[in-house]
Amino acid sequence: MNLSPNCWNEYSELKSVIVCSPTCLDVPDKKIASYVQWEAPVNHEKACEHHENMVSGLRDSGVNVVKYDAFLSPEDLAFHKQLINRVFVRDLACVFGNHIVPGEAGTTMRKPEYVTSHLLFQQWFDENTFSITGNNDCKALEFGDVMIVNKDAVFINSGVRTSIDSIEAIKEQVFAAGFSEIGVIDLPRRADTLHLDMNCNAVGPDVYLAKSYMRFFPVKVLLQGSSKYMMVEAFLNRHGCEVVWTDEITHTLADINFLNLNPETLLISTKANKKIFKSHPKLKKMKLVEVNVGELEKGGGGIRCMTLPIERR
Repeated sequence: MNLSPNCWNEYSELKSVIVCSPTCLDVPDKKIASYVQWEAPVNHEKACEHHENMVSGLRDSGVNVVKYDAFLSPEDLAFHKQLINRVFVRDLACVFGNHIVPGEAGTTMRKPEYVTSHLLFQQWFDENTFSITGNNDCKALEFGDVMIVNKDAVFINSGVRTSIDSIEAIKEQVFAAGFSEIGVIDLPRRADTLHLDMNCNAVGPDVYLAKSYMRFFPVKVLLQGSSKYMMVEAFLNRHGCEVVWTDEITHTLADINFLNLNPETLLISTKANKKIFKSHPKLKKMKLVEVNVGELEKGGGGIRCMTLPIERR
């Protein structure tokens, strides 16, 4: 793998991203979808078609797309392709600067994906870049709960799938990677607030789009050797980001789970409520590249959930 991990924010030009193809299984009816905590039944052939829509959108924008399942052994792949959540690669690991921290599944159903992908990443990256033992003290750490605000700050949600103990366990790795503070928020434990990126997202270099209710939540700012509290808006303002509060979210995943391709361009779902991007002068300037991923969104994740950025320029 000729990959050089480099991510210091959410918006710089995306050069390389890891993805994984959808499961080979159908989720045939609403009852089974409910049991596996999906929103609706999913047809795997249609899901694969929609995944290719996303991959094509990325490649057409000049992004190097690595499908990690293509590198699995036949034995591993026979099992792995039956994992229904494997497409949601964002949770598996996160690039902090030039260092990759491995995640830890917040639910046992997803643990096999983490083990398999981390063993593969161990082959691709040296020990200084990716340490497979970097999550040994973590209980639950899914990186859909993490936003890299800028070269100084990281924003993390301690929620359903990420524990405060796990944040404490990795904070020294984050500081060592070059960041000076970690803002920790504790969002409600609900299906529509499962991860931080279902509640807010960076729109280019200096704007965050966020659900309005978040303005009422404090952030604990972890510094090296100390901590302090401030509100969400103050924390993001502190790092040069304006917050656009919205009550216009009609479909959480389609509307807010988008991906920055570069400072001026977003990869969004065709189902996204585009009125959101007309609510602020800076949002209006963004170029929107639309891809149909509707069948995949039924599984409880959107475009950001399905992409793991490795290199941003």
